[in-house]
Amino acid sequence: MGAQIAQTDFQQSVPKAEMLYLDKAWRELQALTGPSPERETPRPSYRMFEGQVAMHDRGWTPFVRGVAPREIPAIADDLVSLLQEVRDHARADRESRYVEDFLTRAVDFVHGVAASNRGFAYLIG
Repeated sequence: MGAQIAQTDFQQSVPKAEMLYLDKAWRELQALTGPSPERETPRPSYRMFEGQVAMHDRGWTPFVRGVAPREIPAIADDLVSLLQEVRDHARADRESRYVEDFLTRAVDFVHGVAASNRGFAYLIG
């Protein structure tokens, strides 16, 4: 008793305007936006990708952060610029297309958040 059978349609249950799932592109997006040898300070959009999980002997503790509504316009503008840079230097390989796809999703998501004057929370892990 108590067992259930369920079937999925593999559709995201939370509306896309409410949730952005970046899958395994997180590290690449951190690298594109964070500090680097060419750039001492991170890009404004790094604000939505920064952080690391805390590993410990029982697994990990996720990294959770909120991004305030006042921060969203700068992030949105930077993501558009970054997407154009990625497209200008895109390679035809699978990894480049993967990152570009998730970056496009991030642009769409953040523009929706900006249009509704909201912030958002994000989780790594």
